[in-house]
Amino acid sequence: MNNPIHILVAEDDSDINRLLCNIIKKSGYIPQPAYSGTEALLYLEQRQWSMLLLDLMLPGMSGEELLERIAGRDDMSVIIISAKGEPQTKVSALRAGADDFITKPFDVEEVSARIDSHLRLYSRITQSALPNLLQHQGLVLHRDAMSVTANGAELTLTALEFEILSLLLSAPKKVFTKANLYERVWHEPYYGDDNTVNVHMSNLRSKLIKAAPGSEFIETVWGIGYRLKP
Repeated sequence: MNNPIHILVAEDDSDINRLLCNIIKKSGYIPQPAYSGTEALLYLEQRQWSMLLLDLMLPGMSGEELLERIAGRDDMSVIIISAKGEPQTKVSALRAGADDFITKPFDVEEVSARIDSHLRLYSRITQSALPNLLQHQGLVLHRDAMSVTANGAELTLTALEFEILSLLLSAPKKVFTKANLYERVWHEPYYGDDNTVNVHMSNLRSKLIKAAPGSEFIETVWGIGYRLKP
């Protein structure tokens, strides 16, 4: 990545905020601390960010509220770092648009690795120099323009949703298992965590249905995985 990487850290605990900023600096990126949800929102409105590290329990505006306010932004990755580690909290955050969820207390090396992983993913998506047009049954995806339409209606997808749809469109007749999807999109080994794939797939299907009511583009092959509907 040639351009400076700016990462916003929304965390009200000063010690944890400082630790996260140090992790970011050691990786060669530029951190910006914010200590409340309202302060983070002000920073988000001022410039473009490569990533947001977001605590859920923030003063002024909670992390959940902030996530709702920035829903639809596909120009940055959002990683939740929170002590609220209940499964339903994780699922809700992922459904609301977060790309990843790390539970406190966290391992410093894991946080650093996940930051690098998501930045690589977004770099591949936003800086790809190879134009690519994929089409199937009313779906049209332009990789160079980062745009998707369903029966002529434009969709706003997150980077991960875009990559999932790109993968399905790359082989319309292929049934992709959850392991296929996870390893090809997240570029990490799959250890059987279905929730991550399920939530992002559910979000993608919901957006497709909203854009093109009455049309079904993705089908579940029970016991195997997903594919585009013939």
